Amino acid sequence: MIDRFGIAVVGAGMAALPHARALRDLSDRIDVCGVYTRNPETRQAFSREYGFPVADDLGTLVADPAVDALLLLTPPDARLDPIRSFAEAGKHILSEKPLGRTAEEAAACIDICDRARVKLGVVFQHRFRAASVKLRQMVEDGALGSIELVRAEVPWWRDQSYYDAPGRGTRARDGGGVLISQAIHTLDLMLSLTGPVAEVQALAATTGLHSLECEDFATAGLRFASGAVGSVMATTAAYPGEPESIRLDGTKGSVTLRSGILRVHWRDGTEETIGEEATGTGGGADPMAFPHDWHMDLISAFADAVSNGQEPVPSGRDALRVQQLIDAMIRSSDEGRAIRMED
Repeated sequence: MIDRFGIAVVGAGMAALPHARALRDLSDRIDVCGVYTRNPETRQAFSREYGFPVADDLGTLVADPAVDALLLLTPPDARLDPIRSFAEAGKHILSEKPLGRTAEEAAACIDICDRARVKLGVVFQHRFRAASVKLRQMVEDGALGSIELVRAEVPWWRDQSYYDAPGRGTRARDGGGVLISQAIHTLDLMLSLTGPVAEVQALAATTGLHSLECEDFATAGLRFASGAVGSVMATTAAYPGEPESIRLDGTKGSVTLRSGILRVHWRDGTEETIGEEATGTGGGADPMAFPHDWHMDLISAFADAVSNGQEPVPSGRDALRVQQLIDAMIRSSDEGRAIRMED
């Protein structure tokens, strides 16, 4: 067991905000040993805002014996090298999503951590919403019966200024558009409830509402390994943006997860509502408009898993599964045919 858990933070951009708030609230058990980002002014501003110490170079944090794990918040094109450096020094890794720009990069990150015998977790905080936890319990308990139909929708909005930021929505920096940058959270949560997809046929496109290299709209028909069928729709072109949702139809009832609320329609005609409306989901023009409670629970669960020698959830392999699905959706759209995941 680790009494005090030491974390090094690398990266202090937009994604760092909820992490910083979460780490500040977890200060009774987690120490931020240092924050590093390439821009010295950003480092100092981050330190003034949250009171965390800064590091002038990456090597200082890699060599620090107080650091148990790396919290990696860099853009996707700057993940492999820090993961390699910290893992080879025996530090565990908690990385923002996506783990890599492609499934191949994600697999390389997993291989690095496996060879170094360190744990690898990925930030899919939607799994830690109270309604998500309740839905997972219902599925595991068989309350809905056999799941036969699955529908996932991410009708979000980003204005053009979001994509005007250098590198955003490009393959070189982000690895893609709406699928890998926004919908990945809902797709990961979906797979955690349904199990793997066996076959996908998709269409991805860039609407006239945005100017960017990659897709701001994607839709797909899915056939799951379980035999269930379903669909996915994701976009950042749906002004002014609505909460994402997952609907599962089973032999005993159907349930919709939307904005922190579960609505259950049982086959006997009764209905049930569970949960409370979320204060924000990040689906509108402000991508950071959501609470940091989910990040707190995720970071705390990661620290517990590492301390107990267990695999973190979500893990690197969870991230690989969802990135393989995203890659298959893009390939299906590009080639105009169904893609079997086993291929």
